[in-house]
Amino acid sequence: MKFSRTVQRLLGLLAPYKARIIVAFIATAITAATEPTVAALMKELLDNGFVRAGFPIWLAPAFVVGIFLVRGIATFSAAYLMAWVSGRMAAQLRQQMFNRLLQVPIGFHDKNATGHVLNTMMVEVMQVLDLFRSVMVILIKDSLTVLGLIGYLFWLNWKLTLITIALVPLVAVAVKVTAKRLKRLIRESQQLNGELMQTIDETIRARQVIKVFGGQHYEATRFARRADRLRGFILRQESTAATTEPITQLLNAISVAIIITIALMQAGDGQMTVGGFTSFIIAMLLILTPMKHLANISGPLQRSMAACERVFGMMDEPVERVGGVSLRQRAKGELSFRNVSFNYPDVSDSALLDINLTIAPGETVALVGMSGGGKSTLVNLVPEFYSVSAGQILLDGTPIAHIDLASLRAQIAMVSQHVVLFDDTIAANIAYGDPDPDLQRINAALRAAHLEKVIAGLPDGVQTSVGDNGMRLSGGQRQRLAIARAIYKDAPILILDEATSALDSESERAVQQALDSLMNGRTTLVIAHRLSTIERADRIAVLEHGRIVEIGSHTELLQAGGVYAHLYQLQFAKDA
Repeated sequence: MKFSRTVQRLLGLLAPYKARIIVAFIATAITAATEPTVAALMKELLDNGFVRAGFPIWLAPAFVVGIFLVRGIATFSAAYLMAWVSGRMAAQLRQQMFNRLLQVPIGFHDKNATGHVLNTMMVEVMQVLDLFRSVMVILIKDSLTVLGLIGYLFWLNWKLTLITIALVPLVAVAVKVTAKRLKRLIRESQQLNGELMQTIDETIRARQVIKVFGGQHYEATRFARRADRLRGFILRQESTAATTEPITQLLNAISVAIIITIALMQAGDGQMTVGGFTSFIIAMLLILTPMKHLANISGPLQRSMAACERVFGMMDEPVERVGGVSLRQRAKGELSFRNVSFNYPDVSDSALLDINLTIAPGETVALVGMSGGGKSTLVNLVPEFYSVSAGQILLDGTPIAHIDLASLRAQIAMVSQHVVLFDDTIAANIAYGDPDPDLQRINAALRAAHLEKVIAGLPDGVQTSVGDNGMRLSGGQRQRLAIARAIYKDAPILILDEATSALDSESERAVQQALDSLMNGRTTLVIAHRLSTIERADRIAVLEHGRIVEIGSHTELLQAGGVYAHLYQLQFAKDA
């Protein structure tokens, strides 16, 4: 049933191209129809051309050239049309998968490695297309060829032909036996292929760490181990698929041997001419190749169907929620956390437990605590990267679960310690997401982030490309560019997750002034490990094991002598 649904879905994707596909199949049928003509020509030549006077000499070469001209045009037409459809299908499938990738929740990436996603989008899409470019062509062309040749064989000698087709069920049994094992091996090899691509992706992203810590041997060994496992699975896969070929050849050889014996007996009785016998043997030999293709179709078919399942599985991944109230004006910025709890999937311990916190419009609240306390989880709930497990978060009195996600996130700007820049110009990175960038606002954001001197020294100014994730800029410059992006957005809610972590002391002071100006009048959530950077926050919330254990101003918390005071003393002693 699952196979049937997959095929129906594939046919639905092909519906817009049915006219070209029909023409391609007609051209394929014409190609198949030319196969018996070779055997028929040999019969005519042997029975008439070499023994009957007055046989037109020009007829045979003209017939051969004409047939192969028709065959060539039909073959080219079918190949071109199938290539055209395959190209469109590849673009369509990848676009749909990419669109779904933009719509899935953040949790999708927590459980799906980048290498597996890339493997599905790039490699397995092509395996899906193999179903049309090769599998379907083989099924149609070779099936029609076999039927045409069998029909011709029946016309020549029905008794011998019955012997030929009697072996077909035996070939089908051989194919069925290997198909089940082949399907399992193909799925496992696809999984390993994704793991291998993940290894390559990690090695490229972690190239500096690998070189500094001497991980070349470890990575080479890890790659070799996975590559060798993949090689083993592919070898077993190919050997399983190849078992049908010698069986098919042996059955065909037995068939040919029997036919030759019976044909010689019939020729002795005058029941078969030399031309008829030669034509029958030629047709028999011509039928072997398409029968072999059909016998070996199980491997590519199983590979394509397994790829279909993974591709369609990714296209069917649940998306983020849709609908909700659209905010028609700029939010005031009041945030309320009411009995908020959160659990990550498949994790028993709560990341957050019973959080109650109200942040007034324009107020700055800093979140501090030891690593793993729940600070980043808490701020990630505000733009609803994750949905709360219990309780609710309200924006200006409206539960964010009732607000349209695009409308909600339009009210939020975020600067993370893990800076993400796109391989585009500085201007495009600052105005990212704005369909109509404003150059004046871009320059103002650059000045506020203290980047104007850096831009002035670049050959193309704001039109300079930053490279892969901003690798043409220093760490501090990348961080300030991310801050400039938040300044440009001018959202009423600001999330700063270690926004100055990559800056030196001088740059930090300069950017801190820009941040102070940016934070003015905005509801701001700040995560900072350096407690000196959040002393001027209106309030500081201390998280420990997913709970707020203290909250107050810097002075109040120091006077209380609790967790915050202990953290501050530890950090002060470390800095001293």
